[in-house]
Amino acid sequence: MSASLQNIVIIGFGLIGSSIARAVKEASPNTNITAYDSNHEYLDYAVDNDIADSGYDYPDTYLAEADLIVLCTPVGQMEKIAQSIAPFLTKKNVISDVGSVKQSVIDHVSAALPYPEMFVPAHPISGAEKSGPSAGFAGLFKDRWAIITPTEMTDLKAIESVTALWEICGANIDFMEPKHHDLVLAITSHLPHLIAYSIVGTASNLAEDLQREVIKYSAGGFRDFTRIAGSDPTMWRDIFLENKESVLDVLQRFHEDLSELQKAIRQDKGDMLQDHFTKTRKIRNAVIDSGQAGRAPYEDK
Repeated sequence: MSASLQNIVIIGFGLIGSSIARAVKEASPNTNITAYDSNHEYLDYAVDNDIADSGYDYPDTYLAEADLIVLCTPVGQMEKIAQSIAPFLTKKNVISDVGSVKQSVIDHVSAALPYPEMFVPAHPISGAEKSGPSAGFAGLFKDRWAIITPTEMTDLKAIESVTALWEICGANIDFMEPKHHDLVLAITSHLPHLIAYSIVGTASNLAEDLQREVIKYSAGGFRDFTRIAGSDPTMWRDIFLENKESVLDVLQRFHEDLSELQKAIRQDKGDMLQDHFTKTRKIRNAVIDSGQAGRAPYEDK
């Protein structure tokens, strides 16, 4: 464990927060982990299972002792959390987050902190549809990407501390400009979730008899959509609202592409369909070759 990461506070002890704690404890059992969450059941679980050394449901002077504070709440809550912890922070504290949206988080959190240069925004590209500390596991981030999106004001030593955290968790690390991150994630994550919610929502609006048959005879494609649509509603509500510009941009592009496919089907343009499916299959094979599709979410648990 890095000498600068002996005392870590994790705010929001759900799937991601508890998985960070598990990974750190596995690598360095003597590192002090403090859990901060409004859910007392989460805190009890964390302490009773030795994932955290202590737990709090309120900010206090313990924050000043932290080498690193990681915000693991939904992105819509991060500004309020930053405001609540600000009075207890010192220049020593490095702050980071795990949000799937970066520019709005940077704008809101930085404005609330007394030392915004110590805020290092980051995003681990890993997760699962289940939530809560019992769903977490130490290998969640292993060989997955953790993207760090510093700004011009971000302190270099603070970046080193956050980089060290994700190295401990086994992640591959990349750096990205915040707005570019938000556009990339809108394509690779946010739009697929929106489509999944939409398709499952369409099924839920079917007549009751047909709905039962759709559920009973679900093929692989629909099962995959229902898995994605089983993700935390609060988290995804916040993501879409906080990244609305990028999401609306790629949603418009998707709508235009979908219209072209609709026209091809109506006009029996088989060659066009086959060409499109061939290109998209190459993308899928590239995802597999990159090592980002070879592990079920819970196989390491």
